[in-house]
Amino acid sequence: MATITKRGDYQFQAIIRRKGYPSQTKTFESRADAERWAREVEANIDTGYFRDRREVERTSLGEALQKYLEQVTPKKRGLVAERNRILQLQAHPISLRPLASLRAKDFVEYRDERLKLVSANTVRLELALLSHMYTIAIKEWSMPLMHELRNVRKPQAGPGRERRLSAEEEKRLRKAIYRPQARGAEVWLEACIDIALETGMRAGEILSLEWRQVKLDAGTIRLDMTKNGSARTVPLTLKAAETLRRLPRDISGKVIPNFHDTSGLDRAFKRVCKAAKVSDLRFHDLRHEAASRFAPLMTAQTLAKIMGWKAIQMSMRYYNPTDSELVDVVRRAQLAA
Repeated sequence: MATITKRGDYQFQAIIRRKGYPSQTKTFESRADAERWAREVEANIDTGYFRDRREVERTSLGEALQKYLEQVTPKKRGLVAERNRILQLQAHPISLRPLASLRAKDFVEYRDERLKLVSANTVRLELALLSHMYTIAIKEWSMPLMHELRNVRKPQAGPGRERRLSAEEEKRLRKAIYRPQARGAEVWLEACIDIALETGMRAGEILSLEWRQVKLDAGTIRLDMTKNGSARTVPLTLKAAETLRRLPRDISGKVIPNFHDTSGLDRAFKRVCKAAKVSDLRFHDLRHEAASRFAPLMTAQTLAKIMGWKAIQMSMRYYNPTDSELVDVVRRAQLAA
């Protein structure tokens, strides 16, 4: 039988002790609530459905995210980006709440609040991270949780970016790289920009690249593992090969040793864009630019192979021709007919 003790005004503590089970204690504002909880717990013990909820009651969302960061994130290819997402979540007040107290409506409030500050895609990634953490907590950590994130609608993905880099903007960017106020990373930043434009490689692929993967004589780069989980060969244009030949070799064996991670590269790129008065341009847009430059010269299948896409439909997302480029394609086709 449970013991109900009055500990003060509106404080009734229920204690359940059963041989072979950890004691359960919870405090309520009324005796009726305490008795109701005790009956439910004892019924679950009697029928074999009892789950000790003390762990989820004393573990905060932030602590669960930290455990996920230490045990799950290191095994992922996008570990740097995911670590940053976890740090963002841990900085939010929702991370102070015990897991047992969180319901779908709490994550809905978090979603709606974040949508006022960041893009829908950013919020989708954060909710996906939380959802996977709940899956791991339930399946592998044996936490008695309801999967609350399954009841939360994800924001609709926004339209794909169509930002192109004009020839004039590219000139201004290159000039700004070597401005007097630059911080000594000029060679490495320009190399990153050149490699991205000439190969379409992702920022993470560029920064993790080692010289052992580069075959200048063959004109290729071999990426052992990419974002989609597959290895791929990246063909080098003449300019890309020349860019790599001119780079100094670092004892670390890395092609680009100057940037610690993609966040550092993004910050350096943003500073250059600001100095060049180029607005709304991200480093990843250079991958889109490379795809748009390659697309008129090859089939969609070849483009997908070069860019590392498993679905050819990605060609439509990354190929963003200007009006004048479409006119040129139609007229070249007309002349060739």
